[in-house]
Amino acid sequence: MAMASPPKLQYSIAVISLYFLCSSAADVHDLLPLYNLPKGLLPRDIKSYSLSNTDNSFTIELNSNPCYVKFGDQLVYYDTIIKGKLGYGKVTAVSGIQAKKLFIWVSVTGIDVDEINDMIEFHVGALSQKLPAKDFEAIHSCKAKGLQLRSQFSFLEMDALI
Repeated sequence: MAMASPPKLQYSIAVISLYFLCSSAADVHDLLPLYNLPKGLLPRDIKSYSLSNTDNSFTIELNSNPCYVKFGDQLVYYDTIIKGKLGYGKVTAVSGIQAKKLFIWVSVTGIDVDEINDMIEFHVGALSQKLPAKDFEAIHSCKAKGLQLRSQFSFLEMDALI
């Protein structure tokens, strides 16, 4: 007669399994749902990624540069290196992602999942914009060109003009 495993042993096995699943995920897109983030939040063209086991900070390197992706009406630019810190349903301390607002590019600093309204909220400093979560279900490939060149106007250049 087999004896049932004690609850502490079952919990330990589950934690260890989750650790190995997270640390050995071949594709970063498979890791995102474990943090309640949509797979399509990042473009397809990922060369490599690393995730810290201590503070969930990550670094992603893309194959493509430049990398533009359109989510609905929103044009997004991904730099060759993207960094941030994963949390459940959020990404903080983001660098390497910019969104086009009117004719300027602004740096995304954080991302939150709004499950109640089925939206993804992008933070640009103190401001934010919500986009439908359905726009991030599919994993998009990088496009080499945006609607206008990103380097024409940047957020800092606009400050100098004002």
